[in-house]
Amino acid sequence: MARSLPQTDGRLVENIVHFARALRKAGVLVGPGQVQTAIQAVRQAGFSKRQDFYYTLRASMINRPEHLETFHQVFTFFWRDPDYLERMMKMMLPLVQAIGGEEDQTPKAAERRAAEALMEEQNRPSQAPEQQEVELDAQLTFSPNEILRGMDFEQMSAAEIHEAARAIRNMRLPVEPLKTRRHLAAPIGPRPDTRAILRRALRRGGEIDRLSLKKPVTRPPNLVVLCDISGSMSVYSRMMMHFVHALIWAPHPGWGRISAFTFGTRLTNVSRALHLKDVDQALAAAGQDAPDWQGGTRMGAALATFNRQWSRRVLGQGAVVLLITDGLERGDLDQLQIEVERLSLSCRRLIWLNPLLRWDHFTPEAAGIRAILPMVDSFHACHSLNSLADLGTALSGEGEKGRLVSMLETGGG
Repeated sequence: MARSLPQTDGRLVENIVHFARALRKAGVLVGPGQVQTAIQAVRQAGFSKRQDFYYTLRASMINRPEHLETFHQVFTFFWRDPDYLERMMKMMLPLVQAIGGEEDQTPKAAERRAAEALMEEQNRPSQAPEQQEVELDAQLTFSPNEILRGMDFEQMSAAEIHEAARAIRNMRLPVEPLKTRRHLAAPIGPRPDTRAILRRALRRGGEIDRLSLKKPVTRPPNLVVLCDISGSMSVYSRMMMHFVHALIWAPHPGWGRISAFTFGTRLTNVSRALHLKDVDQALAAAGQDAPDWQGGTRMGAALATFNRQWSRRVLGQGAVVLLITDGLERGDLDQLQIEVERLSLSCRRLIWLNPLLRWDHFTPEAAGIRAILPMVDSFHACHSLNSLADLGTALSGEGEKGRLVSMLETGGG
C-alpha cells in the first residue's frame, strides 16, 4: 500500500513547480498537466529514497528520450545544492534517506544549462518589486541586442558568447529547392503530361476530352560544411559548430542531408556527433572526435582526403559546400589549389566564409587566400551574427567569380 507524505503546508507543490520551471528553462517542455500529474504521483506513491523521487518525476514529466540527459542534470543540481536540500528535507521530506557515495563531479552535457536554470529560479524574488515609470531619451542610445549582433565573436565575453550561441540556435538559413528530372501530375503545370493524355484517350475510344499537365518535382539540396579548427579559427569554428547544429535540428529545415567535417592537421567527420539533439553533448562529442582542435593547418592535405574518400558519398545530387577557413595555409600551396579546384567542380556551389573579411580594407595578400579565391562562387564574412544572417542572400544569389577575380587583380576588396 502506498505511503503518503506528511503534511508540508504546500511546500511539496512549490518545490515540484520550481523543478518544472527549471526544466523549462533548460529546454524541456513541461506543461501544467504534467506538473499536476507529478504532484499527484509523488503524493500517492510516497518515497523514502532519492531514487524513488527521481523516477516518479521522470515518469511524469519526460516523454521524449532526448530529454532524459537534461532531466538527469537538472535533478542532480536540484538535489546536490546543500542549502536547498536542507530546506527541502526540513520542510517536506523528513523520511528521505540519501543514497551513499560521491557523485561524479565531471561536467556533462546539459549540466551548465541545468545549473543556470536552477540558479535563475532560486534567485527569483518572492514578490515583484514596485515598478516606477522612467522616461528616457533614446535618440542616441543603442539596443543591446543590436550591439551584440554586430559584435565580433573574438571580442565577446563568456556571457556574450553564450547569448550569441543562443541567438544562433534560432537562426534559419533559407534555401531554394532544386528541380529534379521527375515530374508530377498537377492541375496547373508548365508542360503537358503526354502519357496521361494518351492513357485517358485510350479509355474513351481515342477522344481527348481534357489536357493533363505536370510540373517538375523539387527536393531540398544537401549541405556539406568544411570547417577549419586550427588555432587562428578556434573562436569562430566553435560558433560555426553551433550554427551547423542549429541547421540540423531546425524545426522546419530547408536542407536535405547535412554533413559536417573539421580539418586542422587532419580531416574528421563530425556529422554523427552534431546529429545529437542536445547541443552541449553534440559539441563535446565533436571535440572528442577531432583531436587536432586548435592545432596547425594543412588544408591541402585535408581537402585531398575529403575529395578522395568522401566527395562521391556526400557531394552527389547538387550539394552546396560551405568552406569555413581564414585561408592561412602552412602546407603545399600547389596541392591546395588543385584540391580546391576539384572540390569546386564536384559541388553545385562553393561558398567561402572567412572571418578576415571583418576588416574594412581586407586585401587577399596571403598565398593561401590567393590560391582559393578564384575557385569559389561566393566569398563572405562569418565573424558576427549579422554576417551569418547574410548567408541567406549568399545562397539565393548568383555566383561572384568575376568579382573575386577582379579582387585578386586589383589586390583589394
